[in-house]
Amino acid sequence: MSGAAVRRVNLEALVEAQGATRAAPPLLLSADAYFDLAGEEFGSRLLLTTDTTGAEHCLRPDFTLPIVQAYIADGVGRPAAFSYLGPIFRQRETGAAEFDQAGIELLAQPDGEVALDQVLTFARAAVSIYGITPQVRLGGVGLFEALLVQADMPDAWRPRIRNRFGHTEALQRLLARLEAAPDLPRAAQPDRDELLEDVTAQMVSSGLSLNQGRGPAEIVDRYLEQQALDAAHVPPATLALLRDYLAISGPALQALTRIEALAERHRLMLGAPIRAIRRHLNALGESPVSFDAAFSPRLDYYTGIVFEMTGPRGDVLASGGQYDRLLERLGATAPIAASGCSVWVDRLEAEVRS
Repeated sequence: MSGAAVRRVNLEALVEAQGATRAAPPLLLSADAYFDLAGEEFGSRLLLTTDTTGAEHCLRPDFTLPIVQAYIADGVGRPAAFSYLGPIFRQRETGAAEFDQAGIELLAQPDGEVALDQVLTFARAAVSIYGITPQVRLGGVGLFEALLVQADMPDAWRPRIRNRFGHTEALQRLLARLEAAPDLPRAAQPDRDELLEDVTAQMVSSGLSLNQGRGPAEIVDRYLEQQALDAAHVPPATLALLRDYLAISGPALQALTRIEALAERHRLMLGAPIRAIRRHLNALGESPVSFDAAFSPRLDYYTGIVFEMTGPRGDVLASGGQYDRLLERLGATAPIAASGCSVWVDRLEAEVRS
């Protein structure tokens, strides 16, 4: 048996050893949820087709979304564990559009911290089958959100800053814009009813439809929202705090110590999310672990600790973390703890061949 065949058998055995239901979602899925959750950037990599009704479908681009959708459809609440190993389909700049991924998804487990440890241990074990000691990068979505909640700023800006977390360039542009904004006295907010009457009259006089495209109410609400943002000044000290925090990166224990010192200087209570990150370092074994305060997957449903494991060539070999918000985004009516990861099998094989 060839080395590749032995590695595949061992990976298959690891997937089966998780005590989880082996998931095999359909190869053809509705594309709507992917566009809604992951946006146009991810959508551009889907392999799409259209049925006779005009609905768009895609070849399965991942396992997580269809697994969670099926879990919700069956009735949420009970603990569930799923594992998988099989093909997914995405357009890439180089390489085949069909390739294998392995992974696990742990939903509504009694102890979310134990579940995350299992996910980290699985990812590390999968990579070790290929003889690789990865570099692990951790991020703290929950830690950043805890900082945002306590930072001195108008509430209107918190979700906008959060939505750009993990998008380094977009967040830096927003911070630069806020730093350049003048500290003007707050003007009186225009009366919504008067604005609505005005906009409606102007649209009618211009011959514009009130029912097609953006209606008067939407136009007025967007205008008032922008007015409120322009008037909401973020203190310079808060912007400096955000820049100082996002610049922290390095060996995990050292980086977390720097964040503790930053929190103490600004009287922020970040102890709980920092302790949670420290607790999970043991699940990563001997792998070198860094913590990057600015790191987050570019998906807003991640909620706690996130990670990626890279090989000697710099490719991401495994990634995942805690994604509690995904289930609510897909229709769950109560918070449900969720952790999972994906392992890129073709990249692992490429590391072995290089």
